[in-house]
Amino acid sequence: MTTTRQRRAPAPTAAPTPSDLRLAAPSAALAELGLDLGTWRVLTESIFPSAKTPEGVLLAVRYCQARKLDILRRPVHVVPMWSKALGREVETVWPGIAEVQTTAARTGQWAGMDPPRFGTDQTRTFEGRVKNGDSWQDIQVRVTFPDWCEVTVYRIVQGTRCPFTETVWWEEAYARAGGARSELPTDMWLKRPRGQLLKCAKAASLRAAFPEEADYTAEEMAGKVIETDTLPVAEAIDGAVGEPQDRGDPAAPSSLAGGPIEPPAALSEEVQAQIERLVLRAAKVGAWAQAEEYCRSRFSGQALAYALTELGHAKDAAQRQAAPRQAA
Repeated sequence: MTTTRQRRAPAPTAAPTPSDLRLAAPSAALAELGLDLGTWRVLTESIFPSAKTPEGVLLAVRYCQARKLDILRRPVHVVPMWSKALGREVETVWPGIAEVQTTAARTGQWAGMDPPRFGTDQTRTFEGRVKNGDSWQDIQVRVTFPDWCEVTVYRIVQGTRCPFTETVWWEEAYARAGGARSELPTDMWLKRPRGQLLKCAKAASLRAAFPEEADYTAEEMAGKVIETDTLPVAEAIDGAVGEPQDRGDPAAPSSLAGGPIEPPAALSEEVQAQIERLVLRAAKVGAWAQAEEYCRSRFSGQALAYALTELGHAKDAAQRQAAPRQAA
């Protein structure tokens, strides 16, 4: 007598709970966008695994819904950029080069592109500081890269196949690692110096041919800085604007508030002036942590020690002045 065994159906996978998620999102925002927790988990863990905030992923979802794009095909990227206005990194959303090319093709006027042309190879050593955990590390890398790349894109204009060519230079386009003032290329630009430049050249030519449809791409914007008219800390070094307030204003504590500090003899007047402006600017907006991080990425040796000491004295003075006001 033959006995037939019935296979048991696999137990259904339990739906994720908010505590299971890598990035938590407000339930109201998920409901507004028509997302359940399972889809959100896929977005945060598989589609955008490098995103650091739920706001970055939510922005990507809204972008794709507005453009009628399938977000699960990863047409856009969450790109961290340094905001001078906020003095910190923020997450932005930009289309990938494939999405820009797809958008051009949807017009019905896309007529192909020529193979890329590259300039002569250059070899250069890049130096800079990158943050490794809680400390900054000096890095030096040697890279061989094409001087430039250009791509010709064709569009049908009034029945004629018209060429549009843009040239992009590697040293102007590459993404920098380590913040606004680093010259170090990111890992991707180190691994694919030609491939990344080609993506940027394609994007530039697509924008020239389809200015109303094409946008800047994630490959172009990675490692860039969001420029604004109001800079909280970094402008003190750049000298982009005048000093934030009169030196006699008690709301901006002098770096000498804790007693006179003599700068090292080897410190140039220019560096001393940069540090003084940075301290004043940090005092105005209370951006002490950002100012300290900026100093560690910008200075070293005696200059760094002097800058941190000046910041410390100014911060202490600001806290002493704020204490009576808070008590009142």
